[in-house]
Amino acid sequence: MDLGFIIIIFLIGFVGSFISGMLGIGGSIIKYPMLLYIPPLFGLAAFTAHEVSGISAVQVLFATIGGVWAYRKGGYLNKSLIIYMGISILIGSFIGGYGSKLLSEGGINLTYGILALIAAVMMFVPKKGIDDIPLDQVKFNKTVAASLALIVGVGAGIVGAAGAFLLVPIMLVVLKIPTRMTIASSLAITFISSIGATIGKVSTGQVEYFPAAIMIIASLIASPLGANAGKKVNTKVLQVILAVLIAGTAIKIWIDIF
Repeated sequence: MDLGFIIIIFLIGFVGSFISGMLGIGGSIIKYPMLLYIPPLFGLAAFTAHEVSGISAVQVLFATIGGVWAYRKGGYLNKSLIIYMGISILIGSFIGGYGSKLLSEGGINLTYGILALIAAVMMFVPKKGIDDIPLDQVKFNKTVAASLALIVGVGAGIVGAAGAFLLVPIMLVVLKIPTRMTIASSLAITFISSIGATIGKVSTGQVEYFPAAIMIIASLIASPLGANAGKKVNTKVLQVILAVLIAGTAIKIWIDIF
């Protein structure tokens, strides 16, 4: 493991975690393809899809801690939403994370591609008026929230992505949660989800610990910086960045599958 390898992995973790904190996602939507494709471009050893999903799962655990800490004040964290969706996604992500060892690399990439495609389509659905709702008056369907979180958890556990890139469009489009509350609460839910995914990946030997440690250090630095930046950016701009990021990743994954 030379210095070049450490720098590349650190930068991947830093960029992904900054975006994680700013947009309320675990960061795997960008770190998964970066880990898969960037090291070989610099002549470094390529990770397998199983290794990438394992590293991502562990790293997301720490990236979301930093983001939640930065959002802890201001009424952005919806505790009821976090509990209902968090418990469901934890169960689902453990099932997906543990069961992923039964899938081929192609199966993991296909699952990731399907999830990213669904999320991309949802992000382009118009979201009118959700940011006009006062944060202390937000209401949502608890059964729908818990059911969708369970489904997201299984799929996200498979790819080690914690599922925030799917949770965010669900919270915005289906549950009608205001943008900044969605970002803050999804980070907390994603943290809970990543516990299940991480246990599943570690217990089945899918984690490379040295690169994961580098990514964790980058996460703890970059995620709070991203969260503070996200508080200052217009909510419409945040939605557009999310939509473009998710759509671009979906296109890239599907091109590689075919």
